[in-house]
Amino acid sequence: MRELKVVIADDHPVVLVGLREVIQRDKCFTLVGEALSSSQLVEQLRLHQPALLITDFNMPGDETYGDGLQLIEYLIEHFPEVKILVLTMESNQLIISRLLEMGVAGVIAKNHIYQEIGKALSSLASGRSYTRTSTPNTSVITNPKVIDERFSTLSPREVEVLRLFVAGNSVGDIARQLNRSVKTVSTHKVAAMHKLEVINDHALLTYCIKADLWNV
Repeated sequence: MRELKVVIADDHPVVLVGLREVIQRDKCFTLVGEALSSSQLVEQLRLHQPALLITDFNMPGDETYGDGLQLIEYLIEHFPEVKILVLTMESNQLIISRLLEMGVAGVIAKNHIYQEIGKALSSLASGRSYTRTSTPNTSVITNPKVIDERFSTLSPREVEVLRLFVAGNSVGDIARQLNRSVKTVSTHKVAAMHKLEVINDHALLTYCIKADLWNV
């Protein structure tokens, strides 16, 4: 069987080392590139044109490629021949479902990576997608009209903060990217949560995904 070329991407070097060791032990795959950021990832894909990409969901992004759902959407559009296996700490089933709907080959929980990566690689080598054990779905609100009405009350700065938040950035990350204080960003986020009538980050993420916020 021809070895399949693989690129791996994660901003944590320890994770890259672990992935590297797993792939190098698997005779079906050959590691051709590694990346620590979105820009490096895109560069590696253009250079090597691999069959498989294993990437973290939350990595340092940039204005061109972004992070989270925005980055995955870009990769699927510009590298349609590459199978994408996503590593994530996200427990929000709506985000995971959206990733699968977008066309990724599989999603692995980072806290189960070493239990699942072998199974995932085996499935992908056989031409199958990989589906991990699902987590319970959490519904915030299902009426699109109500979602649109609530989002229409947000200020441009609040929307800007939420777009970065749904891409997987922390309040500190957003503050650095927007060149604002952590307190200011936190104030925008809390104000948006009040307007959307959500009480925690999990519900906020769910709401933003339902509103397709990263494409706004």
